[in-house]
Amino acid sequence: MCCFSGSVDRVSATKIFARLLAPGRQGLVYQMSLKSRQDVAMILPLPVVPGTQGEAIHWVDLSQYPQFFSDLDRGFPVSKSDSRKDWGVPPAGAALPVVEVGNFEASFVPSLADFHRLDERFRLSDVAQDDLPEYLGWAFAVFKLKAGDRKIHPMAFSFPTASPRRLFFPTLHVHDGKVHDFAEFDHALYAQPHPTQELSFLAWTESDLLPPSFMDQALSKELLSLDHHVYRRSLHGRLENEDTWVRSA
Repeated sequence: MCCFSGSVDRVSATKIFARLLAPGRQGLVYQMSLKSRQDVAMILPLPVVPGTQGEAIHWVDLSQYPQFFSDLDRGFPVSKSDSRKDWGVPPAGAALPVVEVGNFEASFVPSLADFHRLDERFRLSDVAQDDLPEYLGWAFAVFKLKAGDRKIHPMAFSFPTASPRRLFFPTLHVHDGKVHDFAEFDHALYAQPHPTQELSFLAWTESDLLPPSFMDQALSKELLSLDHHVYRRSLHGRLENEDTWVRSA
């Protein structure tokens, strides 16, 4: 779910990488181009283990590796299709902590009911919350973004996942405070399997080589496995507005 706390003019060239870093812990890397006339927050849902609190989220600073996704693309064969890409009154609670992650301020929101603990400008709208009952029990990562027209450097973190047998990609759109049945997608998804998983990569393209031939090992930090191929899938055009999973084979 790529949600924004307010209306944005344009979101494009979204890229998301997902990998199970260790049994029970998933990593996510997220990048996009954004045009907004106001400061907004990007809100990503997390299918966390029940009871997860902020200290269980590991924020990863990729500000020194803005080319993370362009390097990932170097691992794939070039094809013709690539040419088009370049509830009630909430209980009282203390304000949620804000951490610096590269060029961003980020916060962890343990549940929908905890959004009131954020600055009002960066909350998920009440309308969107009412339209998303399936996210009760989920947590959220919130990144505060400045107004302007720019490409955002990769945002990265890991979390204790409630679904360790599959990989989660937050692709449901909320760009105007409402949840629509269909949305315009401009996404490239990237995934790596973990030895404990047997995942189905039908409709995905496999990288030609292993990551050491096209990625910077040091700058990738713990997010990338150097011993497994990367898989890529494109989502383009008007599609059902929903999150994406790589499921068990």
